[in-house]
Amino acid sequence: MRVKGSRALLESLKREGVDTIFGYPGGAVIPIYDMIYQFPDIRHILVRHEQGAGHMAEGYALATGKVGVCLATSGPGATNLVTPLADAMMDSVPLVAITGQVRSNLIGTDAFQEADITGITMPITKHNWLVRDVTQLPEIVAEAFHIARSGRPGPVLIDIPRDIAEAEFEYTPVESVDIPTFKPTTRGHSVQIKRAAEFIADAKKPILYVGGGANHAYAYKEVRELAEKINTPVTTTLKGLGAFPETHPLSLGMLGMHGTAYANYAVSECDLLIAVGARFDDRVTGKVAEWVPNAKIIHIDIDPAEIGKVLLADVPIVGDVKAILTELNKVVKAKMHPEWVSQINKLKQDFPLHYPNDGVLHGQYVIEQIGEVSDHKAICVTDVGQHQMWAAQFFKCEMPRQFVTSGGLGTMGFGLPAAIGAQFGAPDKTVFCVTGDGSIQMCIQELMVATIYKLPIKICILNNQFLGMVRQWQELFQGNRYSSVDMEAAPDFVKLAEAYGAHAIRCFNPSGVRAALEEAMSITDRPTVLDFRISKEENVYPMIPSGGTIHQMVVQRPPDMVPLDSYIASEMYMGEDDQAAPAEEEKETVPVPRAQ
Repeated sequence: MRVKGSRALLESLKREGVDTIFGYPGGAVIPIYDMIYQFPDIRHILVRHEQGAGHMAEGYALATGKVGVCLATSGPGATNLVTPLADAMMDSVPLVAITGQVRSNLIGTDAFQEADITGITMPITKHNWLVRDVTQLPEIVAEAFHIARSGRPGPVLIDIPRDIAEAEFEYTPVESVDIPTFKPTTRGHSVQIKRAAEFIADAKKPILYVGGGANHAYAYKEVRELAEKINTPVTTTLKGLGAFPETHPLSLGMLGMHGTAYANYAVSECDLLIAVGARFDDRVTGKVAEWVPNAKIIHIDIDPAEIGKVLLADVPIVGDVKAILTELNKVVKAKMHPEWVSQINKLKQDFPLHYPNDGVLHGQYVIEQIGEVSDHKAICVTDVGQHQMWAAQFFKCEMPRQFVTSGGLGTMGFGLPAAIGAQFGAPDKTVFCVTGDGSIQMCIQELMVATIYKLPIKICILNNQFLGMVRQWQELFQGNRYSSVDMEAAPDFVKLAEAYGAHAIRCFNPSGVRAALEEAMSITDRPTVLDFRISKEENVYPMIPSGGTIHQMVVQRPPDMVPLDSYIASEMYMGEDDQAAPAEEEKETVPVPRAQ
């Protein structure tokens, strides 16, 4: 069949199961858009900014497990995808970005709307291609999807010059992909799995530390089976939320800088850390040399580059998390740890997540009510900032792929377009977007997309009239010098939402939160924007300073709880106190060896 490159592209996308593309047209991709017009089975979502297209594709991928697809023109259209690509690379999101390019004979001449997007994105994609020969296009598309979804997922980019899209050739579908240089290890080494089982049998205080890899690998049942079989507490990273139900008695919630105090204390006391699809991020570990000082480490990850990158594991196992846990569950022996679990439960009682009950509207209360009104079954998509941490602490994920957020890159503006992508991917589910008055303004133009397509997304703005997280750091570490964080001059979000055709509600008091959320739940033909005017200078606690240790953790405790000083004096929880927080950018430059 003789076809143009643009048709070969669409035929190849259809063969990969693509049903939705998020994009924005321009001169270099007009031939591709002309072909999209002829493929009614592939739905194109016209975004309002290419960055929105990338984040929508991310949200679609994270909510469904499929590969997200976005499309942009050359030059500025392509460069507007850089942030979503970097975000997807950091968070292992399977993404295929397709960009137009100037004609092949103009490449390198500084032609109108020319940018070397393959060069620009080389560090933030798993692989990218500049298509020079139209006959190679079907194979490139097949390889792109294979690389994006295989091994550790991630983004790829295909750059297509306009003349390649217009060129004709004899098209033959690609039936299979074989890339000799790309063969990710999926099966864990049997000897290492047996060693892991032995370490687990010897442990008295084990902890399961679960990261985003467990979500990507669909390893939820296997994680729960292991946790219950060896009776071990489970803590997750931000990206691991949903991999283990947070209402389970063994759940410790999230750990790290703003994780639960009991998760952080438990990890510091454990004698075995079983890391499952987690990469020992600096927001989790703080000062690496003093993190888990008494623990042996089992590290399970599909990416061999992560093994030993930050901490040298006693038992490294490279492979697919689901496959490895399946084998580990077969050989590990059931074991109870009643004293350890009892100690953990005491920590939960003594260090509960807490916020004031003073009649003021607090963001944490809004998050709790979102969970309750949706029966903890909604997809919660967040932006980045204080509201993100409160959502991670108080939403209480029950299911996989339920918490969609920007973790590694921390991209403000991610939330709204990602929520749109998630709603397209999961039309039968309720989607809440939890955002701040700073983050929502980064990509608020995408609200038009939600309105046009009648998406019933509930967009909850926790409006404290500050760039809240930056303000918190300035309060705690810069002597209350609030520099360029005042957002009091923000727009009227209710009027703005109505201008976009959305339903809008404003809420000032705790007594109105539930009614506002229930009203939003009743709106099914358009998005609802809820402007929650929360406490202006509230901080996120617990908090461990960047690069700090657990000894520096700041914990906000209910007034009727035992004073924190009694725990600081306890040898069980605290060692020598670090007097000053280390510098913000302090990092380990080499992996930290384990004490033998």
